[in-house]
Amino acid sequence: MEHTESEDKKVIVFQLGEEEYVIPVRHVGGIERLHSITRVPGTANYIKGVINLRGVVTPIIDLRTRFGMESKPYNEATRIIIVHVNEIEVGFIVDGANDVIDLPDEAIEPSPDVIGTEVYDYIRGVANMNERLLILLDLEQVLTQQDVEQAQQLSQMEG
Repeated sequence: MEHTESEDKKVIVFQLGEEEYVIPVRHVGGIERLHSITRVPGTANYIKGVINLRGVVTPIIDLRTRFGMESKPYNEATRIIIVHVNEIEVGFIVDGANDVIDLPDEAIEPSPDVIGTEVYDYIRGVANMNERLLILLDLEQVLTQQDVEQAQQLSQMEG
């Protein structure tokens, strides 16, 4: 069987507030319940700290804070999605993650021109599937070069 350009992409669906976002499964190392996070002074406000995940020190970023959304208390549904981006591993705190779906290329449209929202910079496109509007994140834009350098330093700390 040949692979084609329009082959469906497996994505993880997660929630932030009322919105549903997706990231490709190939970037996801796992989905974890909320762990105890060790705060690291001197980091950006959206870098919540680090966790020791099976012997690996992993920096944790709160995506609500990163996107300038109102923060809310963590609860039973809160998850940490472990992603690999720019050769580092980081965890994103999200309101919930519960779906893996196939996202056909033809369902993806370029991101709409939404002015005045910080999240816009992080959007690769949107998909309308079965009455659901899914927002595709551009992981390379979510993490700035400074974030990547900080994450690398944090992950080199001893757990």
